[in-house]
Amino acid sequence: MYERRTDKLLPTRAFVSRVVRLGGYVVVAVAVALAIGMGGYHWINGLAWIDAFLDASMILGGMGPVHVPTTSGGKLFAGFYALFAGLLFIAVTGALLAPFLHRMIHIFHLEKQQK
Repeated sequence: MYERRTDKLLPTRAFVSRVVRLGGYVVVAVAVALAIGMGGYHWINGLAWIDAFLDASMILGGMGPVHVPTTSGGKLFAGFYALFAGLLFIAVTGALLAPFLHRMIHIFHLEKQQK
């Protein structure tokens, strides 16, 4: 997906295209994760859709749940969803930072080759 050390630096237009494409993947992943959370909070925890949206988005945003689950199934779902959201946060951060870090390292390699 990324250019090799010996390749020329990717043109700015292609780099921006890569970042926008990865950003689109991130938006889709977050939307799917939000839908999973809303469904779980609605069907397993018995929350209204708007409250399910609130809890799912608060968990995905790293703030924590608003409503305390009362059933064992609800507590299990909330725990697994929180773990899933934490791992999704790590993956999304890596996906968004990767092109910038790769470009920075690629520039350093190009400078080293020119010396």
